[in-house]
Amino acid sequence: MSRRKRRPVTTVSPTTDVAAPKQGKPTGLTTDTFSNVMARLGFNTANLMEGTEYPLTRLTQQFNLMNSLYRNHWIIRKIIDTIPQDACRNWITITSQLDPEQIRKVEKLWRTRKLKAKVLEGLRWGRLYGGAGGVIMIEGHDDILDQPLELDMVMPGTFKGLQILDRWSGIYPDEEVISDINDADFGLPEYYQVTTDAGSWRVHHSRIIRFTGRQLPYWEKLAEVHWGESEVEVIFDELKKRDNTSFNISSLVFLANLRVMKMGDLGQLLAVQDQQGQSDLYNTLQAQNWLMSNMGIHVMDKEDAFETHQYSFAGLNDIYESFMLDIAGAAQIPVTKLFGRAPAGMNATGESDMENYYEVIQQEQESVIAPILDKLLPIMFVSELGAVPDDFDYTFNPIRTPSDKEIAELSEKKTQSILEVYNAGLFGRKIALKELKQLGESTGMYTNITDEDIEEADNDLSAGEIEGFGGMGVNPYGEEEQEPVGAYSPDRATIQNRHYAGDSRPGTFRGWLRKFRRHP
Repeated sequence: MSRRKRRPVTTVSPTTDVAAPKQGKPTGLTTDTFSNVMARLGFNTANLMEGTEYPLTRLTQQFNLMNSLYRNHWIIRKIIDTIPQDACRNWITITSQLDPEQIRKVEKLWRTRKLKAKVLEGLRWGRLYGGAGGVIMIEGHDDILDQPLELDMVMPGTFKGLQILDRWSGIYPDEEVISDINDADFGLPEYYQVTTDAGSWRVHHSRIIRFTGRQLPYWEKLAEVHWGESEVEVIFDELKKRDNTSFNISSLVFLANLRVMKMGDLGQLLAVQDQQGQSDLYNTLQAQNWLMSNMGIHVMDKEDAFETHQYSFAGLNDIYESFMLDIAGAAQIPVTKLFGRAPAGMNATGESDMENYYEVIQQEQESVIAPILDKLLPIMFVSELGAVPDDFDYTFNPIRTPSDKEIAELSEKKTQSILEVYNAGLFGRKIALKELKQLGESTGMYTNITDEDIEEADNDLSAGEIEGFGGMGVNPYGEEEQEPVGAYSPDRATIQNRHYAGDSRPGTFRGWLRKFRRHP
């Protein structure tokens, strides 16, 4: 039985700040640095650069700020939602030798229990608040939530989904941490206090799905009670720059066209006239201002002058766009996707930016979503099928959805590759059909090939198949071929020719290909 240690954990509330944990003081100052005191350059000199500081703010712990930004700021909402939505959009494909009907039962459970939406919700609150949790709901386990969840304890049809709670609204880690190094959650809290409208429970960590924000160093992780850092904290300073610039630019619009009236005796009028005279002058100027239009006139003394000044906005757009780039870089989302802008620059397509973004999504899938699925899917299999298949696995579907044209071109190239290998005599019809059927999973073609067709196919190459497939005669469409489909093997010169007329070659592989090929 593993021993468990208690470690001091700094606790926080949504409205209070937390003092930084004690750390060792440095023994001395670093001396190998540049400094020019007379020029006021370098380390520890009186210049503006040395006045820069980076205080530890821990914005993640400001609950009300996170709520306000998510509700009121469209950029924050899009940063929080975009990556989880793209990571979960095409979801997964379960791979197993199970009967397809059994796999469909497990996939149906995702829909009936809305698990994909629940996982997406947990990812969203984890990114916003730095942490969230999902309680695995098993029917009949209400009284044993503090016990480890074993697969043998899951009865058929008892899995009821997830209940998502963010770190401030119902789930709180206990001080006791896991000390068993064989546990995948070693070093994390062993129990969580879960509070809902129905009551409060102490729940074992095996029944909890964790959704954390960005990872933190050890002491900062303890300051966040074993949760992570909010995405808002990473981009908050860049967001303030962008917002202030945007509001200043909008304010300058009101000053785009200034009208100035010069009055030679204005100073004397204001100095010698009484309050009534000054009021009359103001009312006169105000009336002229209100009546001014393209068809109106402006009356003034011949010594007075009237001028207009236009403000130049040159360069403001470049400054504004640079702040947008900073936000996109901090959020790891391309500007074209985050702000909905078209790619800029000569011959710019944005493809390189999106390729980098797809790599970020793939990293999110493997490091964040995969551990969640590794915990959920075995429970789902036991609840639906009674056991976990030995060959059970899953793959994430491609993030990018290709167009019909791209699918057709990809299918043509891959089909040609299969035909060339078959034509070279490296494998027979049975393996060729298996390759085509597997190709249909990604292209939607050759979907009529069944397992029975594959079993009935002969895996040995016959002379007729090689001759007919190589194009010596007529092709499956009844036209003469001038060029062979693929390269000939050296032994083909010794093969006896077999002649067929028109489309009456049912034994050739191309005849099979015409039977099963279906465009998406």
